[in-house]
Amino acid sequence: MISYARTVRTSDANGGKVRRAVITGGAGFLGSHLCERLLGSGYEVICLDNFLTSEPGNIAHLMGHESFKLARTDVTGYIHVVGDVDVVLHFASPASPIDYLQLPIETLKVGSIGTLHALGLAKEKGARFLLASTSEVYGDPQTHPQPEDYWGHVNPVGPRGVYDEAKRFAEAMTTAYRTHHGLDTAIVRIFNTYGPRMRAHDGRAIPTFIRQALAGEPITVSGDGSQTRSVCYVDDLVRGLIQFVESDGHGPMNLGNPHELSILELAHEVKRLTGSDSPIEFIAKPQDDPMIRRPDIGLAERNLSWKPQVPLEEGLIRTIEWFRRHAPAEEGALGRVAAL
Repeated sequence: MISYARTVRTSDANGGKVRRAVITGGAGFLGSHLCERLLGSGYEVICLDNFLTSEPGNIAHLMGHESFKLARTDVTGYIHVVGDVDVVLHFASPASPIDYLQLPIETLKVGSIGTLHALGLAKEKGARFLLASTSEVYGDPQTHPQPEDYWGHVNPVGPRGVYDEAKRFAEAMTTAYRTHHGLDTAIVRIFNTYGPRMRAHDGRAIPTFIRQALAGEPITVSGDGSQTRSVCYVDDLVRGLIQFVESDGHGPMNLGNPHELSILELAHEVKRLTGSDSPIEFIAKPQDDPMIRRPDIGLAERNLSWKPQVPLEEGLIRTIEWFRRHAPAEEGALGRVAAL
């Protein structure tokens, strides 16, 4: 039985002092949006990132902010932060299929050693800790939609296993710190999220489809495109993350959009909204690519009064416009296969 207290943390409860947040992986897609939103909410933000898979441009606009600090840090090494910390948000990890297939050891290390070090920092500072987990802990699910008490259907030695098992281990470690050390922890399971600052070549469906459509290239759909996903716009996701970290909930808690559609439908929608003449081309489906994925967000609705607000069309239009303004340079991690 998963339960939540409904007390919300406020700056007044903190004695009027500015709250300090440490975000590992803060220069990544989600991390950079989280840095931005926390700064806008009055936090002082310390961003830790080794830029293995993230982009310096994601946080360039924050560098002049008086409450933003950046440290180039690998969290699998020693983490040192001077002064008080109120919350540690652990988002460091390769997160796209292209990345964790090319960086399997690094993915496992940041999920294990990196999580241990981030938890250690929270314990040292007496801070609340939020683990960014993933819907991948459910694997190729046999229960649909996926509630938080579903244990999952994961192949631990498959090509996606390094990411899935790294996050499952991180959840176990986080829970152990709460039960053994009394650390104030929270676990959020993030479902497929999209929006500005996604890397064009990270192998995920939406940036791949947009890049191909804008370039007039064939839009490559894996398998027959019947596999389904539920995609959440990044602004909605980050709003839920902040609501969760400012609550007294421990989780695990799903955050995602329960609106489900097929990959083929998604490809057609991107083609329509870009006005592209690109043909749709079917290619081999990656091994262990889940056939279905949709969150049960009942806990978030009941305990945070949270649900997504940005419709798919609006979110895609915003994302497409961002890609139009930021013509993607070729990146180190390239791939034709779109997988979510």
